[in-house]
Amino acid sequence: MRTLLEQIPVVPVVVIEDASKAVPVASALVAGGLPIIEVTMRTAAAADAIAAIRSAVPEAIIGAGTVLSGEQVHAIVKAGARFIVSPGLHHDVVGAANDLSVPVIPGIATATEAQQAWNLGLQILKFFPAGQAGGPAMIKALASVFRDVVFMPTGGVSTANLRDYLQMPAVLACGGSWLTPADVIENGDYDRITELAAEAVAIIKEVRG
Repeated sequence: MRTLLEQIPVVPVVVIEDASKAVPVASALVAGGLPIIEVTMRTAAAADAIAAIRSAVPEAIIGAGTVLSGEQVHAIVKAGARFIVSPGLHHDVVGAANDLSVPVIPGIATATEAQQAWNLGLQILKFFPAGQAGGPAMIKALASVFRDVVFMPTGGVSTANLRDYLQMPAVLACGGSWLTPADVIENGDYDRITELAAEAVAIIKEVRG
């Protein structure tokens, strides 16, 4: 997972209310150059959306976000998720993902949580909510202590500050929902999603080559 995120360091965080929209959204993101996609478990359509994308968009590397329990890990991996992201650090989630040999990126916001994750052997951590938890300055502080850990800031990341995050050596990748706005999905404006993805790819190339 780390190698994939080094190559494509922006992960769209997608909320799917209607599973029929999952495949066109994923296809639009892939077309824009962002094939690593996190579908959140915030809706009843999430599992069906992940299964549909896994089947119809083989170029996509589809994962599940907002995973809150070990039970959810088992269910969503069965549906086709290839990686797990959680908003916080929970032993059951990490344990279930490890049992299934599926990469897991838990959320942390403090040094205490980062230390707990480090002691679980985790070296890729979601920094969430990035904007409210201190942004680049907080990541810099955490990275000075946890030197073998890299972060995926999520929450408040946008085109406006993506460069600031990607310029940091401790930032492996960024996650964000700005790439798939709810109204754009609702209106079926998939070309706009492709445009937003392409803008992010342009910033990646500018910052990281």
